[in-house]
Amino acid sequence: MEEHLNIRQVVSPLLCLCMFVAMCESFLYSVPEEKKSGFLVANVLKDLRVDSKELSARRARLVSKSSKQYFQLDPHSGDVTVKDKIDRESLCGQNEPCVLISEIVLENPLQLHRIEVEIEDVNDNSPKFFKNQFIFKIPEQTPVDIRFPLERAEDPDKGKNAVQNYTLSPNEHFRLDVQSHSDGSKHAELVLEKPLDREVNPQIALILSAVDGGIPPKTGTAQIIIDVLDANDNLPQFEQSVYKVKLMENSPLNTLVVKVEASDKDYGSYATITYSFSQVGQMALRSFTLNTLNGELSVSGTIDYEENTNYEMKIRATDGGGLSSYCKVIVDIEDENDNAPEITITSITSPLPEDSPPDTVVALFSVTDVDSGDSGRTACTTEVNLPFVLKPTENNYYQLVTQQPLDREKVSEYNITIIATDRGSARLTSTRILHVEVSDVNDNPPVFEKPFYEMQLRENNIPGLLINSVHAVDLDTAQNAKVTYSLLPGKVNDGPTSSYISINSETGNLYAIRSLDYEEVKDFQVTVRAVDSGSPPLSSEVPIRVQVVDENDNAPFILYPLQNGTSPSNDLVPRGAETGYLVTKVVAVDRDSAQNSWLSYQLLKATEPGLFMVGAQNGEVTTLRPVSNRDSFKQNLIVVVRDNGHPPQSTSATLRILLVDGFSDPYLKSVALPKEETVEEEDPSLTMYLIICLAAISSIFLISVVAFIVIKLQKREKFIGTYNSGANFPVGPDSQENSADSGAGSLSQAYNYEVCLAGGSLNSEFRFLRPLFPVFSVEPNTQLNLRNSNNSQELLSQGEECKDNIQLFV
Repeated sequence: MEEHLNIRQVVSPLLCLCMFVAMCESFLYSVPEEKKSGFLVANVLKDLRVDSKELSARRARLVSKSSKQYFQLDPHSGDVTVKDKIDRESLCGQNEPCVLISEIVLENPLQLHRIEVEIEDVNDNSPKFFKNQFIFKIPEQTPVDIRFPLERAEDPDKGKNAVQNYTLSPNEHFRLDVQSHSDGSKHAELVLEKPLDREVNPQIALILSAVDGGIPPKTGTAQIIIDVLDANDNLPQFEQSVYKVKLMENSPLNTLVVKVEASDKDYGSYATITYSFSQVGQMALRSFTLNTLNGELSVSGTIDYEENTNYEMKIRATDGGGLSSYCKVIVDIEDENDNAPEITITSITSPLPEDSPPDTVVALFSVTDVDSGDSGRTACTTEVNLPFVLKPTENNYYQLVTQQPLDREKVSEYNITIIATDRGSARLTSTRILHVEVSDVNDNPPVFEKPFYEMQLRENNIPGLLINSVHAVDLDTAQNAKVTYSLLPGKVNDGPTSSYISINSETGNLYAIRSLDYEEVKDFQVTVRAVDSGSPPLSSEVPIRVQVVDENDNAPFILYPLQNGTSPSNDLVPRGAETGYLVTKVVAVDRDSAQNSWLSYQLLKATEPGLFMVGAQNGEVTTLRPVSNRDSFKQNLIVVVRDNGHPPQSTSATLRILLVDGFSDPYLKSVALPKEETVEEEDPSLTMYLIICLAAISSIFLISVVAFIVIKLQKREKFIGTYNSGANFPVGPDSQENSADSGAGSLSQAYNYEVCLAGGSLNSEFRFLRPLFPVFSVEPNTQLNLRNSNNSQELLSQGEECKDNIQLFV
């Protein structure tokens, strides 16, 4: 390996100053062609003055300046090895030296090192003539020492491996003279040493051999046939021995390059001249064609300045007698701006975090143009209004860096167009689009759809019922956009919020934990927090007000008259009451709200259907017509109270009304029954018995009366003292006029009756005067008192007057 690997290191004395690039150094190495992949070219650790760890940490990479990568760099060992087999002849042709240029790119800090690898030639090609046979027609009178140039053998190898010598098979007429060109190539000429004699030998066959300088040497052969012609003593003569012309590259086909002309002083067929190429390479033969009759040289192939800058050709003029002369044509190719700049991406960072600071390197690329002069100088630009900017570095390298903050929620990706333009007369442009994705960071908290939520829930709900849902949106992506929901601690009616409501942490659905009662909880407020899954997590909160919607689940409740299962209360109505007389008022309430608590009253059943009516809105029981003596003494009414719910609920109240004669006189002397009843109740036999009994018990009766009066007076004084201390009630015949209705559902009306009962048979009918219900208050100024004489029955049975006052307030 040491025999074939000759490493030469040349450190450039120039200092390459740029914004981010350190001093640039050039290293020159060599490697023989045709080496297999993996062949070691050099180890650059010593030349770069770094160790293997630093080389790997700085992300070293080898970038070829040509379109194909022929070498590769191991970033761990620093070995530069052959990537693909190299053929120097196909790569460089006959150009010397054959050098492949690459660059080693080191980051942090950015450094560029030029690597030049010279491809050494090996003797892998044999010399080869353009034709296997060459025919010369030489007149017999040709003088000795006349030279005949021979076609040059082509050997793709260079240097000592190229053609070094020509040899000729032994003969008596010709010898071979080998000469060298200025470029080091060799050509042979056939020199006539002995005159020809067509009659002795009309044709001579020779073997021409071309030998290269390789070890071992390789040889190529061709046959030379010499036809001896009849005498022709004049050679064609060119006007110029050398023709120099300039030709623009990319010239169209059949473009005339130059016209060579030769003349011959002979006559007839010996003066007819034909033109042909002599000692012309394959590249020139592919690019040019020669008119054999008039000597016009024209374009027949592609003329590319980047492939070959000049062509040198020999043209032979041969007359009809076989004599030839030669001239040289040199064609210089002028460069044209026919190559657009080439953009080569070295590295790109994608995706790019949206929180990347300014001057973050996004991409590194180079711009090259193979044209020469101004056509090879380039400028690079990119689009405006982008958060990126181009920064030129050394050796036509550019960095694409950030100049503004990025926001993935506004722009999630960028297609950045890089435009490279040369400075030729007709400027050429090339573009390259870089696709850069912006990766997400957690910079957006969840946002609820509403700043405040109001929800409704019907009372008596099923536990676990879905109330509604909340939704929060996070503009981030992936894990940063995953939102979970939770309830913040709070209280509802001195109980924790979590005992009333729960939330699904993933969907945001709200569920009722328990069945709610509107009469206990009309509404409550909770706070929901939405938290994303970023790091660190971000959150937001939203208040939620839950209104409990009332249902008609409570029947009306009778406040008055009290329905407590005991004997119903009795209301007194004088028989002289007129139409519209206010008897009493049914008072009821409903615990529901709104229309569910709107109550209506209806008389369902009555002893006398046409005697009383009930106010539908206020529950007042009034007379529908005047009370007559024919009406029954006892009146029973059933009043239904309904609410306005759907479906409606109802309850009923039972009223007992007694029709009393002379109820409004201060002292009622007697209570007369209807005549029909009196006649029926009087019995003539009973009168006699009563007279006898009166005489027998008169003494006992007097004692009893005295004792009763004493006890009664004591109780009356105590009773009056107790009620006078609690409330002052109006007493007298005008009390009804002083009563007032304070509104529906109240008990502010007062009725004051003074009743004096004499002896008779109605003692049993007045037992209703005993207190049957307690005294209660509906409004602050409303009082209900009932006074009853416990001894009324005794007074009635004894037939004596009493001045007990019975006061009834409703």
